[in-house]
Amino acid sequence: MRQILKFIKDWILPVAMITGALTHNWVSRLSFLTPYLLFFMLLLTFCKISLKDIRFHPAHLWLLLIQLTASIGLYYLLLPFDGIIAQGAMLCLLAPTATAAAVITGMLGGNVGFLTTYVLFCNIAVAVAVPIYFPLTGTHGELSFLLSVWYIFRKVFPLLIFPLFVAAALRRWAPKIHRTLLNIPKLAFYLWVGALTVVTGSTVNFMMNQDSAAYRTEIGLLTVSLLLCCLQFIAGRRIGKRYGDPISSGQGLGQKNTILAIWMAQTYLHPLTAIAPAGYVLWQNIINSYQLYRKEKGIKRSQPQ
Repeated sequence: MRQILKFIKDWILPVAMITGALTHNWVSRLSFLTPYLLFFMLLLTFCKISLKDIRFHPAHLWLLLIQLTASIGLYYLLLPFDGIIAQGAMLCLLAPTATAAAVITGMLGGNVGFLTTYVLFCNIAVAVAVPIYFPLTGTHGELSFLLSVWYIFRKVFPLLIFPLFVAAALRRWAPKIHRTLLNIPKLAFYLWVGALTVVTGSTVNFMMNQDSAAYRTEIGLLTVSLLLCCLQFIAGRRIGKRYGDPISSGQGLGQKNTILAIWMAQTYLHPLTAIAPAGYVLWQNIINSYQLYRKEKGIKRSQPQ
């Protein structure tokens, strides 16, 4: 039993995805919980931040530049070939850093403060960029540009920013509740595991109900998400290496809030676009599981026998 529990702990991310995939008929019915899980994950992350902790680092600028410029640039590069794949590629680059990335960063030995601050900067930047970028894809062609911007802004911005104000209010007026949340450091991670299970189940259920004619596009989206996942982890680590912290920058750029990305895709873009961040879920968690496995093995080898 102890070995089974250890296996689940070490491989909890792929276990969550496999569970969601195998139980997709039931789990997909819980998709309405996704926005609430996102809210609480962001709230728990922002509770760790005070205004004094928010410090700009040069690496933050490079990571944000890659997300904001490469996402729209790649969209227009791929648009002549396939509009849906172009949207999926844009989403894989533009998606903000996962709230649970700070937990993974800490487990890998990176700088949690750096990553947590970047989560804040990144989510604010994406909240501003999404209402501008998405209307450019022509998804809401029946609306004017300004109406499209407002439509998306009022949906996305509160979900990303409201938890920040709630966290600040708790710190100021309800310190006991704030301390209680801080004393559950892994709650955000396990909420993410639960959300990952729901999103995987919903995505598998969605893919199972697609017309066979869309399989070619689905394969293209999965391939693009794999390439972009690997490239972002590599690029992030190389940027971080210049500043002495490859782990934090690698996780900051590579580990995406795919739950939010899938929600945005299903809400505002072509429905098939959700397959790109869904595939990204698989690729990034294979990478994370491998990194945690190597870290654990390294610790065991360094311990005296």
